[in-house]
Amino acid sequence: MNVRKTFVAAVLMTCAALSATPAQAQASSPGSGQAYPNKTIRIVVPYPAGGGIDLIARAIGNQLTQRWGQPVVIENKPGAGTIVAADSVAKSSPDGYTLMLTTDSTISVNPHLYAKLPYDPVKDFAPVTQLVLLNQLLLANPAVPASNLKELIAYAKANPGKLNYASYGSGSQPHLAMEMLKSQSGIEVVHVPYKGIPQAVPAAIAGEVQLTFSGAASSMAHIKGGRLKAIAIGGKTRLGLMPEVPTFTEGGFPDVPANAWFGIFTPAGTPRDVILKLNAEITKMLKEPEFNQKEVLAKGYDLVASTPEEFAAFLVTDSQRNARAVKISGAKAE
Repeated sequence: MNVRKTFVAAVLMTCAALSATPAQAQASSPGSGQAYPNKTIRIVVPYPAGGGIDLIARAIGNQLTQRWGQPVVIENKPGAGTIVAADSVAKSSPDGYTLMLTTDSTISVNPHLYAKLPYDPVKDFAPVTQLVLLNQLLLANPAVPASNLKELIAYAKANPGKLNYASYGSGSQPHLAMEMLKSQSGIEVVHVPYKGIPQAVPAAIAGEVQLTFSGAASSMAHIKGGRLKAIAIGGKTRLGLMPEVPTFTEGGFPDVPANAWFGIFTPAGTPRDVILKLNAEITKMLKEPEFNQKEVLAKGYDLVASTPEEFAAFLVTDSQRNARAVKISGAKAE
């Protein structure tokens, strides 16, 4: 699959569809003649309950229930690197009652990681909005004699192969980020894959590995308690919660993909007016001060709240970035 051409075509199709006619004042449910929504909405999350993406899905679901007077249920469907959930949503009715809240893994990484997928990341989904960016911290065990990227790289060069790092598996964001850093800095650091954050972060604290990646919300207490050191963070600017931590860009490595995004999709073919109603309500919610402070800023996210067109355009460059990172990492999945 020529990912770049496919994504560009998808962007053009999305923009054309959204600009063809003015948005209707009130979306209607396909075939019902009733205003959308008039029954339960399901948000499928390809990750287990309790994690960051699950929590923001539940916060959004609760707000939509209150605003629209219809139940919004969260269905956690983890498995096979988000493939299980994505495949089920791709095959769902395109009526606006099945949504998917997922990360870049599903749309921008898996196409380059897997030789074959049961879903097409472009043809099978319609983007609704990119919610937030999660910029990841590069964390070090306190025993590592470095407090910033320059010192870490110098130590790694002087001690090739002595350092190792925990990821959440082949092709995961920490794997891609560290392999890019290794490639661009010329250091040798050993990859140790774990099942997820709940295993990787404790391993770094215990000294089983020296380095790992994690978001601010799940690592801030460990940093403040002196159990981990923050070396650098992804993103274009420093995080408001941790302004003392420099970015990879400041350290001279702007191409290190130390961030991820959360976004909402519907099955392809969902009526345009339904997509626009979802987008309008969700982005309005994200920007409201109380929700923004509690569910976005306090958890270390950067607010995006994009239009469907903006999200579609972003996916083009994001796929290209991840294609390069996967190639450099050598990651493959069956």
